[in-house]
Amino acid sequence: MNRAAREAAVRQMMERTAPPLPAELYPDVVRRGSRLLRRRTLALRLMWLLLFAAAVAFVVWAAVVEPWVEPPSQTTPPLTGW
Repeated sequence: MNRAAREAAVRQMMERTAPPLPAELYPDVVRRGSRLLRRRTLALRLMWLLLFAAAVAFVVWAAVVEPWVEPPSQTTPPLTGW
């Protein structure tokens, strides 16, 4: 099968009308779609909540630990001139 024949076959398949769907499928599709939408909304809200909780935890940790402050020296300088 050469390229022209394949293109003609594809054009013929795409020009056909889609077969009619049974009417009883519509309520099932709507129910599934609304369920997927609710799940997606819940997942997005949960992700935003987790992101907010992580940001709050980081701010609290940074306020308590203060990682930008240099830690105190463990050794004392020698005492001279006594």
